[in-house]
Amino acid sequence: MAIEFDTIAAISTPPGEGGIGIVRLSGDEALEIVEKIYKLGDKRLSDQPSHTIHYGNIYHPKTNEKIDEVMVTIMRGPKTYTREDIVEINTHGGVHVTNKVLQTVLNAGARLAEPGEFTKRAFLNGRIDLSQAEAVMDVIRAKTDKAMHNAISQLDGNLSELIKNLRQEILETLAQVEVNIDYPEYDD
Repeated sequence: MAIEFDTIAAISTPPGEGGIGIVRLSGDEALEIVEKIYKLGDKRLSDQPSHTIHYGNIYHPKTNEKIDEVMVTIMRGPKTYTREDIVEINTHGGVHVTNKVLQTVLNAGARLAEPGEFTKRAFLNGRIDLSQAEAVMDVIRAKTDKAMHNAISQLDGNLSELIKNLRQEILETLAQVEVNIDYPEYDD
């Protein structure tokens, strides 16, 4: 069984060749883990401000073999998708290099994320509700403009707001019915 709030990592770009591959980490130790494998002079990622991107290189922590030239994005919680610290490593987009960077991150202390685990953490941390979590997959799978529009609307919380308003109306109606049952002489 997985520990709920350890640091997780996964490749966030589709499999195959592309210009960029992204390896994403989320959790309290995300910055510490990446600092074990990232180098650019004496620059420390933990000293950098949130929501910034930094050029550097990823190295194997034991052999010191250079793996790739990268851009590292730092985003500190709670102003992130999961409300945890997030670090994204933008690698060159080849299958091998992206997998090698992921494996290096895992060897440095992260755990491989399960499918949907970043969204699960966003839900568990109160960033999104269940309806919005479901909408994430709808956005990813949308094949038409209408489907995309509906999914974005749900992701924005419109469905949740509609449900909340309907629930309030039902509660008010039930309260009115109960009053009329308990005090029929005041029925107007």
